[in-house]
Amino acid sequence: MKRTTVKNILIICFLTCGVLLSSFVPTGEGLREFRLRRIVIDAGHGGKDPGTSGSHSREKDVVLSLALKVGDYIEKNIPGVEVIYTRTSDVFIELKERANIANRNKADLFVSIHCNASSSSSPHGTETFVMGSKNFEGNFNVVKRENSVILLEDGYQENYEGFDPNSPESYMMFNLMQKAYFSNSISLAQKVENDFKTRLHRHSRGVKQAPLYVLWTTSMPSVLIETGFLSNRTEERYLKSENGQAYVASAIYRAIKSYKEEIESF
Repeated sequence: MKRTTVKNILIICFLTCGVLLSSFVPTGEGLREFRLRRIVIDAGHGGKDPGTSGSHSREKDVVLSLALKVGDYIEKNIPGVEVIYTRTSDVFIELKERANIANRNKADLFVSIHCNASSSSSPHGTETFVMGSKNFEGNFNVVKRENSVILLEDGYQENYEGFDPNSPESYMMFNLMQKAYFSNSISLAQKVENDFKTRLHRHSRGVKQAPLYVLWTTSMPSVLIETGFLSNRTEERYLKSENGQAYVASAIYRAIKSYKEEIESF
């Protein structure tokens, strides 16, 4: 691994620890509880990057609609919480910039919304990812697909210092990630999948770990939600429909609201 790459990894880890500590305010009796004040909602893909596609839909369009609905629910129903979008229209946002938006705004939560796909039409269901390497080989197809947007960026070889989203060896550096936000990310991911399963009666494929670049470089609890398979015609119809999008967005909103109540109860 190049020396500059290792240096940058250590810098990210150092900054991550600093942001974590700055989220707590000392009091006479110790540390004040964490407050959820600012959320970044990330609609995956966009512009020249359509994401995956179904028979009659493109991921970039479906997830943008979902992201705007989630943000609208939060703004209307959770007072005092600011919503920031990585995009509000069909534009291309570099993968690194999505995380940078969250970091620059000192967000307390990062939620990236996506749709899944398979070479077969039978796979279906939702799954929510947090940063991690458990079962890496089993999740590698999702990892490659979500990270491969890097290849559409101008000068990606220099910007990502030789990182190749299609090479398993490139992911060795992800083992040096900062784990400070892992438990909170898991908590939110579990709430998302639980709401999908119990309230929407969707098939939940569970909470999973994967070395997704956009989650690795955010300095706050972060999740990436795969809302369903556009390669499955039933799920594609559901995710394209107004009712389906309203249900999915409301489930994500409820999970965020429950997460906020949980972390602020201590």
